[in-house]
Amino acid sequence: MAYSSITKPEDHFNTKLYTGTDASQSLTGVGFQPDWTWIKCRSNSGSNFPHILSDSVRGVNKVLKSDTGDAEVSDYSQGYVSSFDSDGFTVTGQDGVSGVGRTYVAWNWLAGGTAPAVTYVVKVVSDSGNKYRFDDFGTSAVTLELQEGGTYTFDQSDSSNSGHPLRFYTAADKTGGEYTTGVTTTGTPGSSGAQTVITVAASAPTLYYQCSNHAGMGGQANTNSTFGSSNFSGSIQSTVSANTTAGFSVTSWTGTGSASTVGHGLSSAPQMLICKNRDRSANWVIYHNKLSSTPQTSYTYFTTMGGRHSNSGFWNSTAPTSSVFSIGTDGDFNASGEKVIGYCLSAVKGYSKFGSYTGSGNANGPFVHTGFKPAFVIIKKINADGENWWVYDNTRNTFNLVTKGLYPNANNAEVDYSASDAMNLDFLSNGFKLRASDGALNGSGSTYIYMTFAENPFVANDSGTVVPGTAR
Repeated sequence: MAYSSITKPEDHFNTKLYTGTDASQSLTGVGFQPDWTWIKCRSNSGSNFPHILSDSVRGVNKVLKSDTGDAEVSDYSQGYVSSFDSDGFTVTGQDGVSGVGRTYVAWNWLAGGTAPAVTYVVKVVSDSGNKYRFDDFGTSAVTLELQEGGTYTFDQSDSSNSGHPLRFYTAADKTGGEYTTGVTTTGTPGSSGAQTVITVAASAPTLYYQCSNHAGMGGQANTNSTFGSSNFSGSIQSTVSANTTAGFSVTSWTGTGSASTVGHGLSSAPQMLICKNRDRSANWVIYHNKLSSTPQTSYTYFTTMGGRHSNSGFWNSTAPTSSVFSIGTDGDFNASGEKVIGYCLSAVKGYSKFGSYTGSGNANGPFVHTGFKPAFVIIKKINADGENWWVYDNTRNTFNLVTKGLYPNANNAEVDYSASDAMNLDFLSNGFKLRASDGALNGSGSTYIYMTFAENPFVANDSGTVVPGTAR
């Protein structure tokens, strides 16, 4: 019998409900330190109540809004996440995150967490003198991004490393001597097993990696309290915080203006990408593996009520792989020198799924098999413009029917269709069933994409015991 490798989905995704106080609040009970937190006021509508998206790679105090194309804002006047904490997060500000007496929902995902472990394969190349390169990336002596608390292994087994031990210093010219806090070395460079390992201490200084025998071979290593580590899988160097177990990563990069590839840090190809240019007003761009028969030429936006459209400028007509996704030359999306953030998602059996269904047009709607009891579902009609995105969860509705929806593309308050069958679902032990007659979710012959995460796998392995999921 096949079963899920994730027995506790709430270790990777969880929903938190709370009531605002008009003051800083420390919200606990998430169960982990989140890397992506998405907050929406449930009780109020308007420009003071946007969807507020924060992540640990961009860092605290930085806000993007799924319902607008606005550029990233620091210390947003209506509120922001001011810290990611061991069991939740802290919010600071007003109506957007903590208006007095107002109700909120926060959806939370775990990416690479507080202590990532990353290995870089080191080679020495001739590039205006000997230089270090990592993972066969096309540029030498790059600036590294190393997360405080992370453990980084620099594998010097390749024969080109002979005579070039990689060490850390607090000055590029090595004045002041070698930096050794959290650093261990093993073996002889150029021989099997040779490596330098550093666990980056809290508040570590900016470091420089250099050869202990020669000058000018290395570069700077930023030691960041923000999360994420340098990734060299693509043609662009990215900064990635990745949870390969749960198929989720937060990926940051700087645009080039030309077709490129970006490393995402996952072990399988993303089935959904949610991307935003941080530096300018521009739509959120969505890749989904079921947008069309050729999803690499298709896109939709979070920011609008638009459906599916075609543009090779976003994904360069190339499907994601297990190591990279492609980006094209669209000026808003890949402008030279502008920062972009991407949330990358791949399906994990019993935990997450990204698929599509065809509507029937009646309240006894289609059943969508996911292989788990859903905790969170987003749905979007794609064969025509004019419909909102919809998001439901098992925390705002704790039993069927699931009637309470929010629109990721709009700042509206929560809508509750408990008195009708227009926009309702059932969450079942192995999927969800449409109880909606409205075209937004279940129009006859219409096509819908979805993104969903689990409350419980349908069948899980708990310490060697097969445990079936149950209905609610």
